[in-house]
Amino acid sequence: MRVTIKSIARDLHISHMTVSRALSGNPNVSAATRRLVQAHAAALGYVKSSAANAMRGSPTGIIGVLLPNIVNEFYARFANVLALLCADRNLDLVIHLTNDDALRERQSLLRLQALQAATVIMVPAPGLPGQAKSLPQATRIIYLIRTGTNPEADRLLIDDAVSIAAAVDHLVVSGRRRIGFIGADASLSSGRARAGAFLQAMHRHGIAPDPGHFHTGAPGFGMARQTMDALLDAAHPPQAVICGGFEISNGALEACLHRGLRFPEDLAFVGYGDPPAYQWLGGGISTISLSADDLARRAIALIEGDTAQGNAASPTRLILRHSA
Repeated sequence: MRVTIKSIARDLHISHMTVSRALSGNPNVSAATRRLVQAHAAALGYVKSSAANAMRGSPTGIIGVLLPNIVNEFYARFANVLALLCADRNLDLVIHLTNDDALRERQSLLRLQALQAATVIMVPAPGLPGQAKSLPQATRIIYLIRTGTNPEADRLLIDDAVSIAAAVDHLVVSGRRRIGFIGADASLSSGRARAGAFLQAMHRHGIAPDPGHFHTGAPGFGMARQTMDALLDAAHPPQAVICGGFEISNGALEACLHRGLRFPEDLAFVGYGDPPAYQWLGGGISTISLSADDLARRAIALIEGDTAQGNAASPTRLILRHSA
């Protein structure tokens, strides 16, 4: 038999309103009654209903997260840390994977709407705009890493422009001018921003990037590996390559390692993200490092309203190792 507020009230011979107030910590209930109700509810295994909370207009405590995948080590780490932080705050985390597909994103948002999610943190997929606008106004949207199309949404972004510029500066100072770039295409705000930071840094040094060395596309391991192979097969291959994304970095690096390239003699390489293997692969992979833990903590700060104007940016840093 399911335990409810009314069944607890019958057991204790008190009103169901008193039980409800006691379970919610209402100060109008005496401490003794509150302890009695909470102890009896715990003994019976009572679980508060999120649906009932939503019907009463109370927050459900459900946090939705939409990620492209959790194969990517950075997204997996972010989800893991965020789940632990939510558990510490009695929040329920519900994760949906979109595979960067606009239709999957739409379906996930509809499911989270049915769950009455209080907040949805989402890496918006490229494609049809404005999907998050279908959620009720009571649902808070936080765009993660990429900016979406909903102007009312909060934003938690990555501040990587300075690190990308620092990578270009280091490569130019070390004598390299044929510098390639592999990034996401302009359909993603993060792709536009990272490509723009690279081009601006090159122009600051008076270098016009070779169009054949600059490539953007749908971000992914396969795209990056194919692009890196094409760059290496070019008549005048780049002297260095900077990557503008997690899976892009891994795909480009795979192509280099498959060919047995020596870093930095054959090619100077700057990746993106810093999985543990980057510390020893090829003698150490230089990379633009960012913290999934910091991003998760900033997400919680936004959920709890501790960040001014509902926007935050997680910093990055350039780590120079043997590959560059």
